[in-house]
Amino acid sequence: MEIGQKVKVYRLRDKQASAKLGKIGTIERYKMTDGSGVGVFVKFDDNTSTWFFEDEIKAVD
Repeated sequence: MEIGQKVKVYRLRDKQASAKLGKIGTIERYKMTDGSGVGVFVKFDDNTSTWFFEDEIKAVD
């Protein structure tokens, strides 16, 4: 996953982000997590930004 890449949210670990399931956004930056991997901040068309683990998103062509 690269900054600026379009991605789609296909799975969630945090139910609070459920409104973003199925949405497409752009990776803004990386987030270091608590040792279980690297996350990414995704910005959506509605100008909101939420972070996800890499296994919660898929690249969009």
